[in-house]
Amino acid sequence: MKRTIAVIAGGDSAEFEISLQTATHILNNLDKKQYDAYLVILRGLDWHIQWNEKSYPINRNDFSCKINNQTVKFEFAYIAIHGTPGENGVLQGYLQLLKIPHSTCNVLSSALSFNKHACNTYLKSLGFKVADSILLKQGSIYSTQAISEKLGMPCFVKPNADGSSFGISKVKKAEDLEEAINKAFAEGSEVIIEAFIDGLEFTCGLLKTKKENLIFPVTEVLPKKEFFDYEAKYDPNMAEEITPARISNELSLRIQNLSSEIYDALKCKGIVRIDYMIKGEEIFVLEANTIPGMTANSFIPKQVTAMKRELSDILNLVVEDAFVKIKKNNI
Repeated sequence: MKRTIAVIAGGDSAEFEISLQTATHILNNLDKKQYDAYLVILRGLDWHIQWNEKSYPINRNDFSCKINNQTVKFEFAYIAIHGTPGENGVLQGYLQLLKIPHSTCNVLSSALSFNKHACNTYLKSLGFKVADSILLKQGSIYSTQAISEKLGMPCFVKPNADGSSFGISKVKKAEDLEEAINKAFAEGSEVIIEAFIDGLEFTCGLLKTKKENLIFPVTEVLPKKEFFDYEAKYDPNMAEEITPARISNELSLRIQNLSSEIYDALKCKGIVRIDYMIKGEEIFVLEANTIPGMTANSFIPKQVTAMKRELSDILNLVVEDAFVKIKKNNI
């Protein structure tokens, strides 16, 4: 008998449309012989199913929906939202209350990884290398000169907990800091300013389940702009992505092992992607993406192809792992 799955997209961040693309790619690659999958779109309090070009409201009391007088009750939720409420633990808490298994980390792990400063501080305490940074809160008093003296120039200014690639600036002169900070504050109430690491960028996806642990091939990221921003991430003409990366087997293995350690340290679940900057022999962690992009142009599908696996098989591992854990807990 087929399982009924909600692929949840949309959300309240600036990457609403990209989330829809991620969800569409997931829907197209889920095994239709095993799953009846529905696209569920969330924006604010507007929760609905998009089905056969019609919209049907979700009953938030039990996360069900009526379509043509038939009640659809979901057995599993595949979360494809970039940003709030899907990436920061809010939606996970709701699903946990309803005892509906889902594809991602739990509430604590999601909230921790979503907050860049908190996550980097935690990883640094465990011995992982991260860029030096400063956290600013809305309304706080700061000195651009003090920031420049502590972190040096250039530096990166980013929203601290937004879940998108909007609002990011590479600042080369102290006098440009204030404008970049205001731009980042437009996307969220906290801003993180990070020291620039003059190195090469890499990323590695992975998935750990009861059945199989998979560390995907490492991707080398070569943006044609100064850094890997929103445009470079989603426009294939704005960045060169090489999978597997043109690095030694030894360095590739180091990155993969680090990814595995970070996955465990953050108590991750589902498909995760860890981003890095490498300077000389040092590997710096940039961030952990617990709901990485899954569009046709995203890293994860390309890494899956490079390891000669089918995306449908990987998605199947994610879904079925949740039910293995439920069965184990009920024994």
